[in-house]
Amino acid sequence: MSAHRVLVVDDDADIRDLVALKLQASGLDVDTAADGITGLEKATQLGFDAIVLDVMMPGMSGIDVLQALRSAGNQTPVILLTAKTQEHDVEAGFNAGANDYVSKPFSPRELLARVTSVLSRT
Repeated sequence: MSAHRVLVVDDDADIRDLVALKLQASGLDVDTAADGITGLEKATQLGFDAIVLDVMMPGMSGIDVLQALRSAGNQTPVILLTAKTQEHDVEAGFNAGANDYVSKPFSPRELLARVTSVLSRT
């Protein structure tokens, strides 16, 4: 049985690498993207079991990526990872189709638990 594939999209290299390393250490197959446009391309062209998606990125925001995925019928579980913590931001994320919402700063162990949780439901 192959490992679950997870895409991590974040413009902050340190966060992207930390998340990827934590997920890989748990046995997941991880690919990364440094911006929303590349993330959307990878998400639509390659098969992933879950996506961890930053909201605030230059060029194309995570919300825009998520809306494009959902508009195209892509139902891959998406966990938004963001510094935007106000109630209306969280609501906008869920309204766009997010499956979960994790605020920065975050615990890598908690994020792993949330990724594992969405993977167990798919």
